Amino acid sequence: MILQLRLIGFFLVILALLHAAFARYFNWRTEFAAVSLINRQMMYVHTFFVAFAVLLMGVLCLSSAAELVGTPLGRRVALGCGIFWLARLLIQFFGYSPELWRGKRFETVVHVLFVGFWSYLSAVFILVGLG
Repeated sequence: MILQLRLIGFFLVILALLHAAFARYFNWRTEFAAVSLINRQMMYVHTFFVAFAVLLMGVLCLSSAAELVGTPLGRRVALGCGIFWLARLLIQFFGYSPELWRGKRFETVVHVLFVGFWSYLSAVFILVGLG
């Protein structure tokens, strides 16, 4: 499991860094032009903190995989991470409309890849957390 956690750490750091491109990729300047300043800034700030949390989780996995597996506190932290990613997996199905991806090749591939990724993260962290 230590190798799995280190691999997860690598992927989470990459995922966190990808958040830096969200504003440009999703054309937020145009999309949010009509919303209030507070709503626009909340989107940027929340995206930053999601990316920051994902980055810290990745760094934790890279730097402390053995402690996550081998200590009671580490297993509790891993279980919390597993619950976090399980919630993210459920949001993929219940928080986003299938209209966003259904019938669109690229979006469907991304949807399926992230369902697999969130499932993998959930399973590894929960298995580590349950010892």
